[in-house]
Amino acid sequence: MKRKVTLLSILLLLALSVTQVQAQQESFLSDVNYSYLDKLIATAKKNYPEVKARQAAVNSSRALLTQSKMAWFDAFTASYIYSPRNSLNLVNPTFFNGYQISISVNLGTLLAKPFATKAAHETYNIAQYQQQQYNLTLEATVKRLYYSYLEAQADLRNRSRAVTDGEIAVKQLKYTFQKGETTFHDYNEALTSLYNQNSFKVITEMNVLTAKANIEEYLGVKLEEVK
Repeated sequence: MKRKVTLLSILLLLALSVTQVQAQQESFLSDVNYSYLDKLIATAKKNYPEVKARQAAVNSSRALLTQSKMAWFDAFTASYIYSPRNSLNLVNPTFFNGYQISISVNLGTLLAKPFATKAAHETYNIAQYQQQQYNLTLEATVKRLYYSYLEAQADLRNRSRAVTDGEIAVKQLKYTFQKGETTFHDYNEALTSLYNQNSFKVITEMNVLTAKANIEEYLGVKLEEVK
């Protein structure tokens, strides 16, 4: 009789192990919601400070480009002289009366302007490219963090099922042990396995919270607020 009960105990432990292996092989791909993922990416692009910094750099370089284009007029200097018609200037005699307008050109400044404008234009392009590159990096980062979060959740479900199965096995072995039909060794093995599964579950719960915190760092809001 004891040999049969011992065999039953072993089968229960094997069933628990098979359940754990099946749980570990469960895929979380069906949990991926690509529409929700797009919302997460859009939220990160809206709230993450680095995105705002990149946009500010683009705006600044655009303003400098406009300023450089307008600076072409810096090469030209206009001035005027007014000589009254009824006055006589013996020190600096003039042949024209009334208003006299003169325009001077600084050739050095004029020749340097095309290069300055080109440099400003390239700076603007660089700012745009850097913004585009960061947007791609941000998208990839949010995707990885979202997948990690789903993986942690799936692992937690697996661990929770393992704990439930372990509790069932311990309950069954406790009943047979109290009746003297199961050895203490088998009962103790089941208790140890349940303790380990509970420990794994606690670690997995921490992994879920960590994964959630990681993605919320980029979102700027709680994950639950993204609808």
